[in-house]
This record gives sequence, C-alpha cells and structure tokens, in this order.
Amino acid sequence: MWDNPVNAQKIMQELAYHQSKIKIYEEIEQEIEETSTLWQLATEEDDVSLEPEIEQGVKSLLRRFEALELEILLSGPYDRNNAILTLHAGAGGTEAQDWVQMLYRLYIRWGERHGYKVETLDFLPGEEAGIKSATLSFGGENAYGYAKSEKGVHRLVRISPFDASGRRHTSFASVDVIPEVTEDNEITIDVEDLRIDTYRSGGAGGQHVNKTDSAIRITHLRSGTVVQCQSERSQTQNKAAAMRVLQAKLLELKRKEQEAEISEIRGEQQEIAWGSQIRSYVFHPYSLVKDHRTNVETGNVSAVMDGEIDGFIAAFLQKTKTVQ
Repeated sequence: MWDNPVNAQKIMQELAYHQSKIKIYEEIEQEIEETSTLWQLATEEDDVSLEPEIEQGVKSLLRRFEALELEILLSGPYDRNNAILTLHAGAGGTEAQDWVQMLYRLYIRWGERHGYKVETLDFLPGEEAGIKSATLSFGGENAYGYAKSEKGVHRLVRISPFDASGRRHTSFASVDVIPEVTEDNEITIDVEDLRIDTYRSGGAGGQHVNKTDSAIRITHLRSGTVVQCQSERSQTQNKAAAMRVLQAKLLELKRKEQEAEISEIRGEQQEIAWGSQIRSYVFHPYSLVKDHRTNVETGNVSAVMDGEIDGFIAAFLQKTKTVQ
C-alpha cells in the first residue's frame, strides 16, 4: 500500500484532515473553559467590567459552532476538494462583461475571507470593458463544498455606467463550479489524446502580460474538451495548471454519464438570460440581493459584492440537505 505514492498521499491527507478536526475541538474546548471561568469570576465578584470580554467569548463560540454546523452539511464525495470556478458573460454585451468583472472580484474576496489560495487560471478581457470569461481556482479544505452553491446564472439590475442616458439595464453572467481532482485512479489521461497549442498571453494587463508564447491551450481530442491557462510565467507552469482543469472537466463528463449523479456534479444547464437566474442583484431602483432558490435576501448589496455570501451558501446547503 505504501509503495503506491497516490495511496500514501491520500492517507497522509486524510490523517492531516482528522488532526485538524481534533485541533479545532481542543481549541473550542479551551474557549469554553476560559469563557466559563470568566463568567464564574464575574458572578462571584459582581464584576461588570468583565461583561464585554465574556460577550466576545460567547460570540466567538457561536461563530465556530455555526461554521461546524455548516460543515456537517458537506457530505458529497468531492466536497472537501479544491474548486475551479468559471465565469462567462451572458446576455447584455459590454454590460454583461462588466458584470463578470464585478463577480470576479466578489469571488476573489470571498476566497480570501476563507483563507483559500485563490489563483486566476484564465482571463479573457472584453473588447471595451470588463471580462468575457475567467477561471479561478480555490485551494483549501471544503472549497468545492461551499463554492458549488454558486453554480448558475446571476442577474444584475442597475443604472448603466455605459449608457449616457442613464437608463436601467439588466445583465447576466453564468458561474460554473467543478471539483479539482488529483487522484490518478479517478481519471486517466492518455497523452496521445491531447493536442497542446501555445500562444501569447493577453491577460489583464501590466505584469500579467507575457512577451513570449507561454500561454497553453489543451484539447482533449476524444471528448472535444478544451482548457487553457495563461496566468503563469512559464509554459511548464501553465501546462500543469491547464492539466488540473482538464482532469476536473473530464471527471465532470464521467460523472455526467451516470444519470443518478448528474445533479451533484454538474446540475441543470440553463440559458444565460431571463428566467434562469439563481440570484438577482438589484442596485436600482432599490438595493436588494435575493437568492431565488432559498428566498434568502439582503439589502446590504455592497457587503455581498465584497464577498459576504456565506448566508446564501448556508441556506442553499441546508435546503439541499433537507431535500436529500
């Protein structure tokens, strides 16, 4: 068993996972003890000056308990994996491309809030403004389990900054999320099935633009799947990142063939336009973000656009767990 490096790696990852859970338990146990001791001391001494510290301790414990309750809802076979999230502009032209750029920032902020390693694997800017498409990876425990709730069409309603008449516009963008897989026994890729092309990177500008043909496009000939990466400085690094995405996409296709698990990995494909949105972001004539799957809503649009989407994620996971 230990002669197989894949098995050895999986065992070490599993061990690290359970060790981290033990550490969390010990930390919570210590916090409970410290807060309880403070409360007893304040009661015995009638010391009201300790109330703020006790309140802070209780709030901290509540946040940790809520996080653990949410994690319990993650039971899918790939929920603990890294996530690969792809954004595409839908109906709305330049408006939609600007909307993709706003969502791109939103998800980067969300990933950073959770301590995930966030990487831009691919980036296609719009002709006039915004982003046509972008692919992000989120590295960290349960990244896919949480991010999968964002899969679907996202709708924006606002006064257009690109309309001289100041009219209200509606824009759409799609979010696709798949788990990153590293187990060799899950997907086997034959190099003879690959066509690898290089091209010059044309990323977001500045330091991200390479002057050599370092960007990589890989076509899996048997399935017709195409992936590309241009975020790294060398062909080798871009190829490695593109292969990660290809492996994830091929897993997705494999799972798609199994009808009983389609909804778990891919979900229903919908047109990126009216009537198919999972969430609406209204900037005008009022401020509201509403998830149409759970009816959870908030008027704090700026907080949502700054990556505070955990309330939507929690409600989605709770609903899907209940349905199951």
